[in-house]
Amino acid sequence: MLSLKFYISQGTRAHRAVDMNISSIIVIPHPDRIETVRRLVQEIDGVELHAVSPEGKMVVTLETADDRATTDTYNLISHLDGVMSASMVFHQHESAPEALISSAA
Repeated sequence: MLSLKFYISQGTRAHRAVDMNISSIIVIPHPDRIETVRRLVQEIDGVELHAVSPEGKMVVTLETADDRATTDTYNLISHLDGVMSASMVFHQHESAPEALISSAA
């Protein structure tokens, strides 16, 4: 599912961004901080929490406009209070996300 967050504003006009990054990471919180980490992850723009195992391992996706935003978001999650580890397991760069949206319709 693609979101509509891939717009950048220039003045009063909005333009589609030309790039999009989709990444997935596995987040392992401290056992005593699972609910806190879950809440913090869900508050981050462009991040979706897909699953949490009984042990607390989390499957998270990031949708960002560029590599810098991907790196910044990954680092933010890695440094959240209670996160023991965060590992990127997938990354895909799309240079024409509007084509994906058109073909999915």
